[in-house]
Amino acid sequence: MNTEKMNLCDLTYPALERFAVEELRFKKFRAGQIWQWIWAKNATGFEAMTDLSQADRAKLEERAMIRWPSIADVRVSSDGTTKFLLELADGELVETVLIPSDAPKRPNDITVRMTQCVSTQVGCAMACSFCSTGKLGFKRNMTMGEILGQVQVARRYVNDTQPERPVIRNLVYMGMGEPLLNLANVMDSLRTLQHPKGLAFSPRRVTVSTCGIEKGMREFGDSGLAFLAVSLHAPNQALREQLMPRAAHWHLDDLVAALEQYPLKTRERITLEYLVIAGLNDQPEHVKQLARICARLKAKLNLIPYNPTPGTPYKAPTPEELLRFEKALWAKDITAIVRKSKGQDIEAACGQLRAAHEAQCEE
Repeated sequence: MNTEKMNLCDLTYPALERFAVEELRFKKFRAGQIWQWIWAKNATGFEAMTDLSQADRAKLEERAMIRWPSIADVRVSSDGTTKFLLELADGELVETVLIPSDAPKRPNDITVRMTQCVSTQVGCAMACSFCSTGKLGFKRNMTMGEILGQVQVARRYVNDTQPERPVIRNLVYMGMGEPLLNLANVMDSLRTLQHPKGLAFSPRRVTVSTCGIEKGMREFGDSGLAFLAVSLHAPNQALREQLMPRAAHWHLDDLVAALEQYPLKTRERITLEYLVIAGLNDQPEHVKQLARICARLKAKLNLIPYNPTPGTPYKAPTPEELLRFEKALWAKDITAIVRKSKGQDIEAACGQLRAAHEAQCEE
């Protein structure tokens, strides 16, 4: 007999229903009650599930558990950005960030509406030259419960207790890892997010970012579970090979051709993420190359000023350089929007906090 407890956070709704009925011999409706306690009410144990009998709660305690990541470190920026370093059950560390939609009313104010950036892998195999996570290497995929556990930990931290009036309003899968290389768990997490008895997230409030993975992109697009963002960062193949050597195995021309065929709903556009690195990818020839790409796609361009990472040769653009680049793109009729860099005083760029933590442990 298998005596290992089942972590219910890793079960989709159909899997939880099967476990409740077949393993625990509960009535089918009990699965819905347990699901609401786990996801909508963010329960950390079974004793809180007061609409279940004591006997049922005892059986759950014996056979199952609710296990979320634990907070290893938390840092709050002067601009309201909050970054968590979370420890998983096997001791691995991942990062998630809360980004305020509005300016904080006072220092450390975390009551404003938030966007959360979540991780999907422990480390990353893509080895992008500008990214701290890429230098950590790839350890493993995260489970569905670990991906969404980031949300539940953050919800508890900001006292986000009413899914119908959420504090964390939007989610972006843009943290550590490449989501399309963990497609099955990412898709399960999106379906769980949108379940009406749980957090009831609209697909319009979730964006999944990829650096450009051929396998899985079409399947993800056909699912309609979230918006797509593509980490472009380079408007030509040679520069893409320099910045994103592994992603560049899928040639930029082929990536753009695939995006031309990507299924979009009415008024939906693909987001192209473009990390602006001073002197490297922000020159007039790059504007022309971006114009040719954007002319082929129904897309908008998010300009992200580079957040300096220790050990890389790249520099952040000055405000004047960034404005010059943005205006040059506008002149080419490109919908380009600067995404303000936040959390620079708390090492909020992807992978920086984990890298700093590991460096401290080695000292």
